Amino acid sequence: FAAAREAVGAPEVGLELAPGATLGEALSTLPESAAAVLARCSLLVDGVAEDDRATLLREGTTVDVLPPFAGG
Repeated sequence: FAAAREAVGAPEVGLELAPGATLGEALSTLPESAAAVLARCSLLVDGVAEDDRATLLREGTTVDVLPPFAGG
């Protein structure tokens, strides 16, 4: 998703998080410019849609950002 890549300045971001970190904590480490973009996006945590920012992340977890979808 081009807007997300532009907002963080890279096609991928690897984060070093403390054990027991949450999705919300991970997202809060990204640049402020990413917040507005991420608010419109869907997130996948290890391939499963997730909107609960309290979700715990394990070592090696992958979070994908999907653009907003339209249609029906």
